[in-house]
Amino acid sequence: MEKQRVIFTQAIGNTLAEMIEEIHPDLTFVLVDETTERLCLPHIAEDACMKGVEVIVIPPGDQHKTLDSLCHVWEQLQQHRATRHSLLINLGGGMITDLGGFAAGTFKRGIHCINIPTTLLAMVDASVGGKTGINFGGLKNEIGVFRNASAVIVDTLFLQSLDMKNLLSGYAEMLKHGLISTPAMLGELLQYDFNGTIDYSLLARLLEDSVAVKQRIVLEDPTEQGLRKALNLGHTMGHAFESLALRRNQPVLHGYAVAWGLVGELYLSTVKTGFPSATMRQVVSFIVNHYGKMDISCDDYDELIELMTHDKKNIGGEINFSLLSGVGELMLNQTATKKEIEEALDFYRDGQ
Repeated sequence: MEKQRVIFTQAIGNTLAEMIEEIHPDLTFVLVDETTERLCLPHIAEDACMKGVEVIVIPPGDQHKTLDSLCHVWEQLQQHRATRHSLLINLGGGMITDLGGFAAGTFKRGIHCINIPTTLLAMVDASVGGKTGINFGGLKNEIGVFRNASAVIVDTLFLQSLDMKNLLSGYAEMLKHGLISTPAMLGELLQYDFNGTIDYSLLARLLEDSVAVKQRIVLEDPTEQGLRKALNLGHTMGHAFESLALRRNQPVLHGYAVAWGLVGELYLSTVKTGFPSATMRQVVSFIVNHYGKMDISCDDYDELIELMTHDKKNIGGEINFSLLSGVGELMLNQTATKKEIEEALDFYRDGQ
């Protein structure tokens, strides 16, 4: 897999026009959900490059990242006579870039797509790295393929329409990137102030640094055979929290689940691989103060652990964690006993 082409811009219309001209599609489609149709599509809808573009709309929310939504996209492409030379623009958050990327990668065995992420989470995580897919059977991202978009266009203009919860959701992935990078990067992330007026220019710089971390790792290990597993820090537990919330019909934002997963997995890193307890507590304090906690009891432990057994990183039936021995010091393919996982969940509930 080649390096993902990520373009940071402050002129989304001009940049998109240049990319469409470069791809030169016979037909162009844009995929949005009902929210990004209202808040984000107007930023590009009147540009000349959007003339004649067909808009495909699906419902918002990760609970709609399903086979039904995917089939709707395929049907719309087919009904409007898309060919292998057509282009799908995915304008939205991670749900749109994941599902749209999968739709583009499979329709006619693959058509062009451009990702325009509109949430911080999608900018830093979902739109970069070539992972596409849908939820299936009550499990996150169960069906999908690795396939890079032709380009990812990032304009932080879209962040100004986000509420605080969605900003924090994306920031959790940036914290993860800091943890697997350098103490200096992590320290800067922990100092960012969400309590006053949001400094979007500083956030944009931190975002570029964060995307660079992910790009470096993905380029070295595009299909997650080794190093890329570092990007799953916080995700083994996080996806379990997320799936449990879906089962309760009380979905949570992905970044919140990752933040909660980081608490448990940093605890495991401290007790199993020597991660400094002071740094762990500093990060946990930031997470608790900004993300709160999901309401779980010890009665939920068996279900959470059962959900962890479905994690795609698992080897030989054992739950697999990506842990750390220090900031930027990776300890991949780590396992934990049921008792150790329960202790981590105890810490998540009671520790600070």
